[in-house]
Amino acid sequence: MRLSDRWLRAAYSGASWLMLLRPLEALYRCEVARRERAYRDGTKHAWRAPVPVIVVGNLTLGGTGKSPLVAWIGRHLADQGLRPGILSRGYGGQVRGGKVRGDTAEEGGYPLWLTAKTPVAESGDEPRMLADQTGLPVVVDPDRPRGARRLIAGGCNVIITDDGLQHHPLARDIEIVVVDGERGFGNGRCLPAGPLREPLTRLGRIDALVINGAPQHPFPDGAHHMSLAPARWRRVVTRAGPQDADERRGLPLTPLPFTPPVDALAGIGNPGRFFTTLEALGIAHRAHPFADHQRFDADALSFAGGRPVVMTAKDAVKCKDIAPDDCWALDVEAAPSASFVQWLDQRTASWRDDDAQRTDAVETR
Repeated sequence: MRLSDRWLRAAYSGASWLMLLRPLEALYRCEVARRERAYRDGTKHAWRAPVPVIVVGNLTLGGTGKSPLVAWIGRHLADQGLRPGILSRGYGGQVRGGKVRGDTAEEGGYPLWLTAKTPVAESGDEPRMLADQTGLPVVVDPDRPRGARRLIAGGCNVIITDDGLQHHPLARDIEIVVVDGERGFGNGRCLPAGPLREPLTRLGRIDALVINGAPQHPFPDGAHHMSLAPARWRRVVTRAGPQDADERRGLPLTPLPFTPPVDALAGIGNPGRFFTTLEALGIAHRAHPFADHQRFDADALSFAGGRPVVMTAKDAVKCKDIAPDDCWALDVEAAPSASFVQWLDQRTASWRDDDAQRTDAVETR
């Protein structure tokens, strides 16, 4: 187990030795407060997009299920007639040295508009997964205001940022925080003495808290809930034959397209969640946890025994060219509670009305 993994486990379990890091935590909290105060008092100015912006982010380090909720929100708003686009920093990707080379997909560079041919090495794993699963426009740019402008120029009238809660240069209309119901907020301390990116007082200024999975800790009243539901299996290696079209679209959960037991790998923020899902599906497996955003090579996917290999959809986008043939990805989808759906529909109702009015005005000219 690497040092980072041991630290994260300690932060969520409340290990006593983390008290030694509290002086550094105090410095971190001061810096967080200084940055936020600069935008609040007008020293720095956030860019306000001419379209609504939704931020779906984390208050903690480690996976919470944020990206599946981003995908669900994007599909939900698209089903209601809006034209959402997804904006990501693209952690783990690198675009041609990171230079700005224009505002169109053909010119490349940042902002990067994902196409079917965009390499995952440039986009990062989460943006590639979101583009594949939703079919929505996805732009990667560490400069989120610039990325938002690219989505707007491409016809989007709602921006959904995957992460970015702590990125103040982009103003937002709705802030949603996702937290893991099992791990909660850990020991409640900020980095490096705990897993928090911001103090828990930040919860008083967000619009919605969504708890992923059964809550095993005290949470604020009024929080919404969601679960991650297994949806389909996909073969990781893309095969060109027409007989494989069903595999590309996804196969049902049962019957299994492979024969257990399997080797299961997960390079996500909380690998244990993936292995728990396999247990719930009754799939015997040998677990292989990796770091979040892990870069794989063929050797990492070669296990003794020749068993089938299963992995997360986020890992699969990085392994299409190196995976063995009997390698499968499990797609999961967010299933938010009825209270969250109702809340979101109420908050976005005026957006749909405004868009309809703009459309009518253009058609009557």
